[in-house]
Amino acid sequence: MAVLDRVKASGEIEADAFPQVVERISFFVNAGIRFVEECCKLRAFGQMWEQLALTRYQVEEPKLRRFRYGVQVNSLGLTEAQPENNVQRIVLEMLSVVLSKGSRARAIQLPAWNEAMGLPRPWDQQWALRIQQVMALETDLLEYGDILDGSPVIAAKVAELVEGASKEIANVEAQGGIIAAIESGYIKRELVGSHMSRLRAIESGDLKIIGVNCFQETAQSPLTMGSDGGIMKADPEAEREQIERLQAHRSKRDNVEVRAALQGLTDAANSGENIMPSSIRCALAGVTTGEWGDTLRAVFGEFRPPTGIDIAIDSRVVLGKMDQVTDLRTRVADTGSALGRPLKLLVGKPGLDGHSNGAEQVAVKARDVGFEVVYDGIRLTRSKLRKQHKRKVCIWLVCRFSQAATCNWSSLSCRKCACAI
Repeated sequence: MAVLDRVKASGEIEADAFPQVVERISFFVNAGIRFVEECCKLRAFGQMWEQLALTRYQVEEPKLRRFRYGVQVNSLGLTEAQPENNVQRIVLEMLSVVLSKGSRARAIQLPAWNEAMGLPRPWDQQWALRIQQVMALETDLLEYGDILDGSPVIAAKVAELVEGASKEIANVEAQGGIIAAIESGYIKRELVGSHMSRLRAIESGDLKIIGVNCFQETAQSPLTMGSDGGIMKADPEAEREQIERLQAHRSKRDNVEVRAALQGLTDAANSGENIMPSSIRCALAGVTTGEWGDTLRAVFGEFRPPTGIDIAIDSRVVLGKMDQVTDLRTRVADTGSALGRPLKLLVGKPGLDGHSNGAEQVAVKARDVGFEVVYDGIRLTRSKLRKQHKRKVCIWLVCRFSQAATCNWSSLSCRKCACAI
């Protein structure tokens, strides 16, 4: 809505062409394990988008009001424990977004069974692809209309979801719109708080996760018995080879044209012009992504979004594993008193990966047990983290992976994340 409102207000698009702009909007949606609710969620999305396109943007052609979306099924719900169970989780989550013809996903991205453990190998990725192909080509799903139409249970749940989503849209608009809600930290706090509630429910046993907090007995899985542990192991030479390729690329390009292209990009960014033509010139000149990004950062600066970990936690209420949390609070407080200062924990997740759930939950849990937490978000370099560590006198916790759902807090080490203190 914020994007379309701004495009419409800019006057750059003629009124009769604006419906085509609405048509081109597409969404990237996540699908979870609550099967019936997920089916209804996408039907609710479709109903709301069609109504919005008709009433807010006056799109008369029904075809242009279609809710276009792709799906990634929920990697967050995959587990390292008994990872073979992830296959049925993935299948069920995919089925929820293809079952209803009227709200069927246009594109689906499935994780591999072992993504809670590490990076998938080519064979693992092929398995995920074959799941989609069997669904599309071997079942009869595509031969029928919408098999959920007419169900009073589905209709009631869709109506409930539409009502709740409409209230949340109104809440965000009352805050000044989605951009204001992002900048204030409201959106991120809601996301972090929701995930925190889920993890606390898993820790307490209220939310059952097979293999994690129930039915933990298991035979050894043949999927993880190989020398690689069932995940892709990166070639240690890959970094060196990539650096050599980059250096060779830079040595062969016309550096005069590179400098001119980057200056053109700088000029366009400073003037407010469309940066696409100058970006294309940069690409043709052989400018690297890093050089392009650094040039724009020099003009616009770098946006560091709110982390969301400043959610209110009632310290009187013990969440999750009560005995461990209570004991840790006492030990953290006693240690701080002995040192004459509060214990601080620096949480960092270097690299370009965009998943922040793990680092956020480590930070929130550390606050819950009494630490003062230093966390400035993801995509920081190791050198920046080291500077923070020296400046703030912190214990240093580096999260290497994104999913930090199973942590042994009594020893301040995270087996799921492979965190190192």
